[in-house]
Amino acid sequence: MIGVTGSTGQLGSRIVAQLPGEPLRLIVRDPARAPSVPGASVAQAAYGEHAALLSALDGVDVLMLLSATESADRVALHKATVDAAVAAGVQRIVYTSFVGAAPGATFTFARDHWHTEEHIRSTGVDFTFLRDNLYLDFVPGFVGSDDVIRGPAGDGRVAAVARDDVAAVAASVLLSAESAHSGATYDLTGPSAFTLAEAATVLTEAWGRKVRYEAETLDEAYRSRESYGAAPWEVAGWVTSYAAIASGEMGHVSTAVADITGRQPIGLEEYVGRG
Repeated sequence: MIGVTGSTGQLGSRIVAQLPGEPLRLIVRDPARAPSVPGASVAQAAYGEHAALLSALDGVDVLMLLSATESADRVALHKATVDAAVAAGVQRIVYTSFVGAAPGATFTFARDHWHTEEHIRSTGVDFTFLRDNLYLDFVPGFVGSDDVIRGPAGDGRVAAVARDDVAAVAASVLLSAESAHSGATYDLTGPSAFTLAEAATVLTEAWGRKVRYEAETLDEAYRSRESYGAAPWEVAGWVTSYAAIASGEMGHVSTAVADITGRQPIGLEEYVGRG
């Protein structure tokens, strides 16, 4: 049986849609929002709720652990969820991480993913880490109301990946024999890496109006985003996502999507063309 957390979200719903007829356990906070999938049962539990997770994961062999929504305590929630999975007898965890996950990563949220990866390793459970690049659908969202993309990304490149491609990889890994991806870490990227200035050109052509990129300094980026009143950890995540592009930490292009799914990943031009 395959357990899936986060199946009500944009990525999780895409993953379970590719697993019809498989024995699934959808682990959700609100059962009323669980997707309707043939072969799936629904269990109510949230990240970090040990007793509820023990019950929800009973009989689950493989857990698709989608990372929790960003929060100040996300690593603690991940660790507690992993511990509950191991205690419940889960044999393998497939975890959605982030490219460049490391204790000193520029992108602060990538540090959270590294700590989660290390905890999974420490339990001795079998694992596969899917290190996603920035999602392609985030890129159009970078454009402000004045048709300007602003951020401290410099001339760095980002190999953004479509959620559909991440979901296809995840489904393939979940359905494969355990030995096929045991202990593997895959960087999941699009077919190419582009600068935000190049992204602006693609969006200009797709939308029929001029979009441009305006580089910010780190100080400018922090000041502009602090105006939203978000918590400091959240502002740092927003700003350092651009800074990680500038540093080159998101620029590596991987063949993992094609290698695992047998088809080429979606690029930015194709993605915005669908809209």
